[in-house]
Amino acid sequence: MSVTAPKGFVASGGSAGIKAGGVPDVAIVATEDGKAVPAAGVFTANLAAAAPVQVSRLHLELTGGRAAGVILTSGNANAATGEPGRAAAKSLCAQTAQGIGAAPEEILVCQTGLIGIPFPLEEAGPRVRPIVDGRSAAPESAACAARAIMTTDTKPKTALVQADGFRVGAMAKGAAMLAPHMATMLALCTTDAAVDPGTLGSALRAAVDASFNSMTVDGCTSTNDTVLVLASGRAATPSLAALTDALRQACGSLAEQMVDDAEGATKVAHIRVTGAASDGAAHVAARKVADSMLVQCSLNGEDPYWGRVVSELGSAGVAFDMERVSVAYGGVVVCARGVAATHDAAAVAIHMGGRHVEILCDLGLGDGAAAVLGTDLGYGYIDENRTTS
Repeated sequence: MSVTAPKGFVASGGSAGIKAGGVPDVAIVATEDGKAVPAAGVFTANLAAAAPVQVSRLHLELTGGRAAGVILTSGNANAATGEPGRAAAKSLCAQTAQGIGAAPEEILVCQTGLIGIPFPLEEAGPRVRPIVDGRSAAPESAACAARAIMTTDTKPKTALVQADGFRVGAMAKGAAMLAPHMATMLALCTTDAAVDPGTLGSALRAAVDASFNSMTVDGCTSTNDTVLVLASGRAATPSLAALTDALRQACGSLAEQMVDDAEGATKVAHIRVTGAASDGAAHVAARKVADSMLVQCSLNGEDPYWGRVVSELGSAGVAFDMERVSVAYGGVVVCARGVAATHDAAAVAIHMGGRHVEILCDLGLGDGAAAVLGTDLGYGYIDENRTTS
């Protein structure tokens, strides 16, 4: 049920002609009664932020962190489209608002697809209202919404967390341009927790840091990255810690699904760094390893070439001592104190042959620890991205 599982939410999905062939390309998620509720968002760090990011930021500011619904479109990023792009995003909000009985500024907008192409508002605009009118709380409606936001994704991405007295439902899209500080990804969470906008925002930011900001596919940060959450207030009032944990679980599940579905990937890499001078240093080091094309190529070739890993750790810009570092694949230590360690090569080969590969790096300097999800660099990624996609 994902986004309609928490009490007080409805959804729908359909085609507005943004994509060819009647493929679903518009999703609506709204409050059941059309009333604005506490909302929060985390957006791309890219300074070339797309029109929908600009409009959603503005609407959250105008409403003091409240929203009655979200319209999400796929097939056109509406990025690098200037004032006409902003006007198109606002128009989508206005049409959605009219359909659910809300004010235009109470609607948030997310868009994903190709950059630099004018959004086809004249064609898509008139087809939005029937999709809005088709919203319901049925599981099928939530499923339609999740499918409508897909681009190069091969499957919908949804999550549901049953917490103590409240629920968090979520859906997302994302398969490439995935990097810490988010990616070519859209994620929408709903919860029936009773919470104010400030607390909701704090919980979302912490959840994003522990999930979407701890994954990478290609080190690229998109123009459209958006994570939103709406809270209907129909259930219990959780503590900040409980709300954060539930959102973290939902976002963490979506992040893992994104990496697992990454374009052309054959491996999901779990890069864990311990023994760093601080947690922040550990995260920087883990990200450096995960983003390394040489390490990604080794993963694709199922080659436990730990020398590449150590090289990335040493150039990550954090405290490092070659004579203290160790590296293990799947728990089997292959490098100890900076030099090759005698190990069970057959066990490592079996681990490298699996879908999930764990690389544990111990810097031997402190208590800092962090983990980053990554992938290998597969032929399919190059095929997908060697032309406009």
